[in-house]
Formats: sequence, structure tokens, C-alpha cells
Amino acid sequence: MRQYIRHPLDVKIEIRCSPDHDFVKHSTQNISFGGLAFCSENAVEPGSIISLLFTYLEPPFEVAEAQVMWYQKTGSNYLIGIRFHNPDDAFRVRQIEQICHIESYRKKVELNENRKLTAEEAAKEWIGRYASSFPDP
Repeated sequence: MRQYIRHPLDVKIEIRCSPDHDFVKHSTQNISFGGLAFCSENAVEPGSIISLLFTYLEPPFEVAEAQVMWYQKTGSNYLIGIRFHNPDDAFRVRQIEQICHIESYRKKVELNENRKLTAEEAAKEWIGRYASSFPDP
């Protein structure tokens, strides 16, 4: 049984499969409090320890250790599921997820309502409208 709710979210991340490799750009498929899934051209074996870099933020946020739990072939790519080892990393990634939802909300308001919101204005509106329905872990 799934312990945490998955949230579909496309966030640009970089993955490093071993310390002697460079980070490679990927996109998340979904995020939950316990981990995330991302798309890759290559399979990564379950049990592998990888590093993640969230370049969406300035400065970028790095998760030094996450464990690959599974992979699934999807067309010509692989969907790879990882679990966070450190609860602090899981919490910070959850904050990143909220920031991404707020930014998406800001863009949607500009497109649909022709209102330009600052990041702070969008955050206040999003929190007022949606934060209570954002599931707690």
C-alpha cells in the first residue's frame, strides 16, 4: 500500500548516478513526500544510490543520497522511482513542490485572467486558495 500521495509535477532536475559521473538533466513525473519518479533514457538498478540537483531554485538544492526503488520501461524511456533517505531532504523537496505549484498558478492567472502577479502575490493567493487542500505527509 502506498504511504504517501503522488502529485503529478514536471520539474527539471539533474541526476548523478555515481560520484564519478556528471549530473544529467531529467524531468520529474511525480513527487510524493517519500520520493519522486523521473524519466530517463537509461534504466537505473533498484538499490542504487543517486544524487539529485534541483536547479529550479537559486542556489540549486542537492539531495546527496536517494535510493532507486524501481524502474519501469515506458516506450523508449524508463520511469525511475526513488526514495529519499533523509527526512529533511523529503521536507525540502516538498517545499520545492509547493513553489512549483505557486509558479504554475502565477502563469495560469496571467494567461487566463490577464493579471500579472509577483511571486509573493501569487504565493499569498495560492496559499489562501489551495494550501489547506495540499495533503500533509
